[in-house]
Amino acid sequence: MDKEKKAYFVNMIEAKDGKMAEVLNFNFGGHHDIAAMADRAKSLGFAKDKHAKEFVLAMRFMHHVIKKNSDNPLFAEFAPQFEAFKQIVKGKLGCGCDCK
Repeated sequence: MDKEKKAYFVNMIEAKDGKMAEVLNFNFGGHHDIAAMADRAKSLGFAKDKHAKEFVLAMRFMHHVIKKNSDNPLFAEFAPQFEAFKQIVKGKLGCGCDCK
């Protein structure tokens, strides 16, 4: 897999009382094919397809936040545990590239 940068736009809309309201949006990027990862994550035994999608997004977002804020004390204890968990998941799922 090449390391071509992919760009995503995340837009969350809240449905409340029959009305739709945008509550947040942001750009997100990287070289991972998030849709392909979500498709492969179905093999991890989630109860529903949407849980595999949520899992992949959560992992990618958390990885990105920790990496970009590695000096933040909030992550001091959690970052090594997250990294270990990420490696377990990567061993089962792969990420579709040769990144670390």
